[in-house]
Amino acid sequence: MLGGSPPERGYRYVGPAELAVTARQSAAATGIRIASVADFESWAGRQASTELAEPFTYVVGTDGLLRLAPRRSEHVACAGGAAVLGAGEIAFVREAGRWTVSEVSNQSTGYCPDVTSWPAVARALDGIPLGRPTAFTHEVVFRRCPACAEHNIVREADFVCVFCGGELPDAWNIADDTDRSGRP
Repeated sequence: MLGGSPPERGYRYVGPAELAVTARQSAAATGIRIASVADFESWAGRQASTELAEPFTYVVGTDGLLRLAPRRSEHVACAGGAAVLGAGEIAFVREAGRWTVSEVSNQSTGYCPDVTSWPAVARALDGIPLGRPTAFTHEVVFRRCPACAEHNIVREADFVCVFCGGELPDAWNIADDTDRSGRP
């Protein structure tokens, strides 16, 4: 595409199949859709102060909207089993009379989104609008091992599989091919 930005990547669920089945069967499992400040304030008003002090599970749906769920929720449940544009953990603070994102990551082992998912997350937050940082406050680098097909979190730029010792690729590859269980 000349002169344009690359198409946005959607992320399908790559975690345990039983969690995806449960998420698809339970309509109540879907995260709360946040499309405006009023939506956010209504949601925040229903949260205990102890909960608001901790990060929440979030996804950005393929519709570009933020969805929130309690921290210990599975991302696939928050997304209702659907593909996402971003997923991770997010925390909020009230500053100068408005809500702001204090922390946001792409930490979701169910979707393993690339760090390049930030623009979709930023657009979702800007669309509400909520104050936000300029990038993820904590980036998680995910890679799939070509040798054993296990998903890895790369720590300290050490691109070596923790399961088999194989070399991990430089580029995001979680959705490449089919894993050893036969799931696409």
